[in-house]
Amino acid sequence: MHILSIVPGPGHPAPWVWVGTGIHLIAFALVCIHSISHRRQANSAILWIFLAWSLPIVGPLLYLFIGVDRVPAQAFRKREVDADFLEDMRKRQSERPPLAYWRAVHETGIVEPDSEAGRKLNRMLEPVLSHHPLLGGNEIMPLVSGDEAYPQMFDAIRSARHHVHVQSFIISRDRVGRDLMTLLHERAEQGVQVRVMYDRFGSTAAHLSGFFLKYRHPNMQITGWTQANPLRRQFQINLRNHRKTLVVDGAQAFCGGINFHEDNMSHGARKPIRDYHFMVRGPIVQELQFSFLRDWHFMTGEDPDRILTETFFPHIEPQGNSKIRLVNSGPATSREAIADVLFMSIVRARSEVLVVTPYFVPTPDIVRALRSAALRGVNVRLVVPEKNNHFYAGWAGRSYYEELLEAGVRIFEREPPFMHAKAILVDNCFSMVGTANIDVRSLRLNYETNLIIYDEAFVDTMDRIIFEDISRSREIDLSSWRRRPRLWRALENVAYLLIPML
Repeated sequence: MHILSIVPGPGHPAPWVWVGTGIHLIAFALVCIHSISHRRQANSAILWIFLAWSLPIVGPLLYLFIGVDRVPAQAFRKREVDADFLEDMRKRQSERPPLAYWRAVHETGIVEPDSEAGRKLNRMLEPVLSHHPLLGGNEIMPLVSGDEAYPQMFDAIRSARHHVHVQSFIISRDRVGRDLMTLLHERAEQGVQVRVMYDRFGSTAAHLSGFFLKYRHPNMQITGWTQANPLRRQFQINLRNHRKTLVVDGAQAFCGGINFHEDNMSHGARKPIRDYHFMVRGPIVQELQFSFLRDWHFMTGEDPDRILTETFFPHIEPQGNSKIRLVNSGPATSREAIADVLFMSIVRARSEVLVVTPYFVPTPDIVRALRSAALRGVNVRLVVPEKNNHFYAGWAGRSYYEELLEAGVRIFEREPPFMHAKAILVDNCFSMVGTANIDVRSLRLNYETNLIIYDEAFVDTMDRIIFEDISRSREIDLSSWRRRPRLWRALENVAYLLIPML
């Protein structure tokens, strides 16, 4: 009597091997079909197809969660909510005495730059930034790193009489995060309305540990930004809210690159960070307020009747001489508004372009714009950190050095501490600061907020701050760079291949 054996004989693979191979081939085929049927950059598509084949199961899963471009679908939902929110604001303008926000923006606050060069550039930017006019009568003050920014922000929170709105990519569960949340809770107990919005990806450790649950109060609402929710068939972890805004009583605001993290302090930090942040007063505060409330409404669904009121948009008298324009960028707005502004400002440059960024992984048109400016005689300087906190981003950025240096761009690597600052100055009349890095993520995926400032005094102040960073930098020499070790070249090339995923 013969017994049928389920154990495969010599030279015959086990049944699970055939099943696994079948699953792999089906998953690979689906990745190929989806990638080819959806228009995307060729190098990105090829990279994902390669990963899907080389990494069975893992590759297709990575593609599912971060490779599938769900940005248009996710953006459409937010765009619809934003449009409804804007329509609510317009109805209130017609049904009630006009909100001060609209009076300031659409009647009395719109201005033009003083210089002819500034006016030409501002007109070029108008189609991209039509919803955010250039507003006069503002004051703006640079704050370098947490040592300067946190005391000013915490003092502003202590002075709040009606409301405090906080939005940050990272709120850490360290001493700075605890100090912030404790202070906000105290103000809530004293009757101030507090709204806190953090990005769940950037604040993962705090979110998962239940850190924010400790600060519950009827006057204190806290929500985490995310567009990844499997229960709603949302898998897009790529869409992160990178904005960092603090608005107090609708009259004073702070924005820039600084998160709430103790590494932004020079004392007690494990990995110190140098950064630029900015305090603003004047009509531009109401633009930042509207930006915050629009994101808040999208995430929480809070009734517009509660937040589109003159209480949140008080009339603001002119506070200074700076002319400032808001630039919001992200999938739900002009998707690459900041990239468009960056490109056009470099193209318009006639004498100087000064760029500071922690992550330099630009789009091809930005590289061409920088090279073109340098080739026509513009003094183009790029300041980046010597040691990057994301090593792959640092190596990817270095892959551009040679072609930029050949065109005449001067590149400076700033010595530690790690520089997380973002700024661009053009021709002593235009500057752009805020949250956006010059990398693919900030320019195409993240929700970002920058400010355009036309103010020669402010540009001079930023010039001094940036030249302090340049004085602590090593300039890259083309001939020396060409003699760099072959291992460096290999690392740059590998990192370059990963750019579509950065």
